[in-house]
Amino acid sequence: MVVLGLASSIMLGGCSRFRKHSGPSKYVYVTAKEATLRDRIAAVSNRTGVVQNGEKLTVLEHQRRFIKVQAPSGIVGWLDEKLTADQALMDTFDELKQQHLNDAVVAKAVTRDEAVLHIAPGRSTEHFFRLNEGDTMSLIQRATVVKPLPPGQAPPHVDPSDPTSPIAPPTMEDWWLVRDSKGQTGWIYSRLIDVSEPDALARYAEGQRIVGAYVLATVNDPESGVMNNGVTVTEIPEYVTVLAPYKAGLPYDFDQVRVFTWNHNKHRYETAFREKNIEGYLPVVVTKGKDPYGKSAMAAMELPIFKYHTLAADSPAPVPDPKTGIVKPGKLIEKTYRLEETTVRRILPPNTQKPDEAHPVVEEKKDKKAKAGRKRR
Repeated sequence: MVVLGLASSIMLGGCSRFRKHSGPSKYVYVTAKEATLRDRIAAVSNRTGVVQNGEKLTVLEHQRRFIKVQAPSGIVGWLDEKLTADQALMDTFDELKQQHLNDAVVAKAVTRDEAVLHIAPGRSTEHFFRLNEGDTMSLIQRATVVKPLPPGQAPPHVDPSDPTSPIAPPTMEDWWLVRDSKGQTGWIYSRLIDVSEPDALARYAEGQRIVGAYVLATVNDPESGVMNNGVTVTEIPEYVTVLAPYKAGLPYDFDQVRVFTWNHNKHRYETAFREKNIEGYLPVVVTKGKDPYGKSAMAAMELPIFKYHTLAADSPAPVPDPKTGIVKPGKLIEKTYRLEETTVRRILPPNTQKPDEAHPVVEEKKDKKAKAGRKRR
């Protein structure tokens, strides 16, 4: 919690010194959670009112680093200019919103602390809109950027006297492009949010984080034993989930896919499908449809279908864009599956060979016994 609090304070207050106003502006917008207006610029002054984050203020006068403004409510007062953003930054955020207005939502999340939306991934980038703890949002796109070094710490370097000494890779951190409940769009540090996951599936994560959980179907079980506000839940959702390690800077969005169906006899979830060791990319698309290549009686039925993409084996290894931090993979393979009761079947044309896929590089685990032996010696 200390680390998160520190990150939050950096995100909330540490970026104002990087803001550069483009010049005199007729309007400014409040970037602080709230700010107090004063009747004059002096050590002793009277409060004339309070303005909130996002409010549009009319600029009446400039004096040093302070501006005299009028709020929509009509109150007038002096305000520190560093607590505001000019029209140019507001327009940039609006452009970002319009650019991603129709993008697919890949998951839902909530803030675990107060946070701000940035115009681009990175702690030192311009920020504007503020979110409260527990606010909901839609995740749109992920980016990974280098984590800033603590003040005074030099970056790792090669020892010139030892040509075999490696350069330690930089520590990375993930950011998400999000759309909040008000439609505001911006980038947020991933450690300040929690992906919304069904409580019933959390126990099956097996040490990984659930990146997304998507409802495939619902089944009726009057004796489910699942309670909600003292009432038994009879309509039980079945899910396709994608999971990834608790590690930032991965070149893929997930490395495992699992489908959970409901066992009516045992009244619990069971794994109907699992795929591991893949380099998967969002979004996961869920639809309904027939199996055009199937010959069984169920082939003609409209049943749940889910699709996702994985990296092809002959594709170059994806790397984050140096300017945006967004990972743009090369050649992708679309994989389509259909849920037939409790069986998951891949939809492929007849006589089609499955294309080769790339697989994540798995770090070798150290031999604990050998390590202990080296210590004894």
